[in-house]
Amino acid sequence: MSKSSVSAGVPYRESSLCPRLNVGGQAVIEGVMMRSPRCLAVAVRRANSEIVVREQPWKSSFATAIMKIPFLRGGLVLVESMRNGYEALNFSAQQFEADLPEAERTQQEGGASGAASRLGVVFSLAIFVALPKLLTWLTGYLSGHPLGMSDPRFHILAGFFKLAIFVTLISLMRRNAEMLRVFQYHGAEHKAIAAYESGEELTVANAQRHSTRHARCGTTFLMVVVLVSVAIFAMVLPMILPANGGLANVILSIFISIPLLFPIAGVSYELQRLGARFTDNPLAKLFLYPGYLVQGLSTAEPTDDQVEIALAALRVTLVSEADKQPAAPDATKVQTFADYAALSTQYGL
Repeated sequence: MSKSSVSAGVPYRESSLCPRLNVGGQAVIEGVMMRSPRCLAVAVRRANSEIVVREQPWKSSFATAIMKIPFLRGGLVLVESMRNGYEALNFSAQQFEADLPEAERTQQEGGASGAASRLGVVFSLAIFVALPKLLTWLTGYLSGHPLGMSDPRFHILAGFFKLAIFVTLISLMRRNAEMLRVFQYHGAEHKAIAAYESGEELTVANAQRHSTRHARCGTTFLMVVVLVSVAIFAMVLPMILPANGGLANVILSIFISIPLLFPIAGVSYELQRLGARFTDNPLAKLFLYPGYLVQGLSTAEPTDDQVEIALAALRVTLVSEADKQPAAPDATKVQTFADYAALSTQYGL
């Protein structure tokens, strides 16, 4: 079914387009990114209320067979999600800057965006890998009871510091008006996907009835990562490092922990998938509950205009999935719509 043959205003049904798809997304600056199995779309609201959409075919960089291997695919999915998210964020930033006065725009040289991406990875490792371990060592040192790698309390305390740092950062970010809007778009993304997964017509009213929290959210994934990292570090590090609680030992553990993040992501991914599959199960609810709590900070109730943007990105991905003619790998296009009604006419479901 081509895009031109899809009529507007028709509620989504599996038989009318394609089977229910696994769709995920991410909030960006004044917008939302949505990705389906074959399409990635970013919708952004400009200052003049126009909606700019970048649509492109999407295919995993890794072989299909590899992406079906449990505990291996999780780390690969994380790498792809980070790359997709950064590119979507970069596009939204370009649209945001286009609305700024000339004097306020930042001029980036060719390699600046790549450098910023690498700097972001280094900063994340420093904050969420190195800092919790150093704080744990300092706590033991100041208390007069140094904690070694073989002591479970070291890893539990490090996990506590990691969680505390994450929650503190999100709480501080919410105090910034621009970041709070990103959290609202995060909530809009969840609401739009929930409406789709419920088989409802993709309208603002239907989406707004749903919760801003979702079982497959990246925030929940990070909470699972914290729990899994405590267990894996407690099992692996004592087998590699001496039992003493010296600072040099802790620094070595930081470097060893970095490659362990890949299997940690793999285990966390499978556990979250399992929890999201059985959300009505009491054990799954208990398992997902910490993630839902933190989502209370990383999401906020969106306005109708913000939900429109999430639905716009979702509509584009679903209609692209329904198009039986495969797009060229480089068939990226950017379109501007006067409003959500205009986009819905072209991308009706």
